[in-house]
Amino acid sequence: MKKVNLGSHGLAVPTIGLGCMGMTGFEEGNMYGEADEQEAIATIHRSLELGGNFLDTADLYGPFKNEQLIAKAIAGKRNQYIIATKFGWEIDDNNKVTWAINGKKEYVKKAVERSLKNLNTDYIDLYYMHRLDKTTPIEETVEAMGELVKEGKVGYLGLSEVSSETIRKAHGVHPITAVQSEYSLFERTAEERGILATLQELGIGFVAYSPLGRGFLSGQIRTIDDLPENDFRRAIPRFQEAYFYKNIELVKAIETMADEKEVTSSQLALAWIINKGILPIPGTKRRKYLEENLAASGVELTEADLSKLESIVPLGTDTGNPYDEFSMGLID
Repeated sequence: MKKVNLGSHGLAVPTIGLGCMGMTGFEEGNMYGEADEQEAIATIHRSLELGGNFLDTADLYGPFKNEQLIAKAIAGKRNQYIIATKFGWEIDDNNKVTWAINGKKEYVKKAVERSLKNLNTDYIDLYYMHRLDKTTPIEETVEAMGELVKEGKVGYLGLSEVSSETIRKAHGVHPITAVQSEYSLFERTAEERGILATLQELGIGFVAYSPLGRGFLSGQIRTIDDLPENDFRRAIPRFQEAYFYKNIELVKAIETMADEKEVTSSQLALAWIINKGILPIPGTKRRKYLEENLAASGVELTEADLSKLESIVPLGTDTGNPYDEFSMGLID
């Protein structure tokens, strides 16, 4: 798979990464149905075979179970993978999530040591602050993160779901390589708020999580009953009746275009993101969907194709919030 530069500080990555969150459960159950460790590890191995060696995780996922799963999968091949993980959601000494955000210097130090241990590695390629701690100056958090780079424990720094103002403050303390936010045909807030323009100006890469609209753009969801009973998406606005069937109509229009291009709707949605110079990290825990997603790197789109797609889902289309009210309040 073709390699591209993520940001302007030397981190080269494949054009599509692999979001690993759904491979393990959370305290309250799995986010996207049941977990299958054997298949998840096989998916990570298959990704490497196909050139997709960029893995995205976080200490929150499990907590720690996801990082530990990745440690198993990459054992003996650590140097062949690029590992991105995150900290910020406070996890206490009993491995319980407090649901507070902690960006204080001492917590940054504590969190990175735990992640290094759980990943069974002595360095993390890309280390993100998962959410902004609104009670701690971003400068303090990034200064602590920068010390990890000097110590050789972290290669590059990232932020997640932050505003242009926060990005500028952080970048003034230590170079930021990547910002990760939700981005897809169904979620273009980062574009609407001028965040993409800020990143381009500063030479910072953009990583798009949930690039398939939390599964909508895969075409696999037609009714709410297509989601497992313990699936968190059942509780968020985008999947409620007020939006659900409107969104399905948008998906059908995208599928029609995908059929004309002889690709899947997932591949079309991912190719659109890649064409914007953005790194999508679609999450999957199955080889079948991984192979489909990675094939999107070879889909060619013309300017006319891009315009047509964006006319189906114009900038500003309201597809429903991707989180509940509490989680939306944590986005900077």
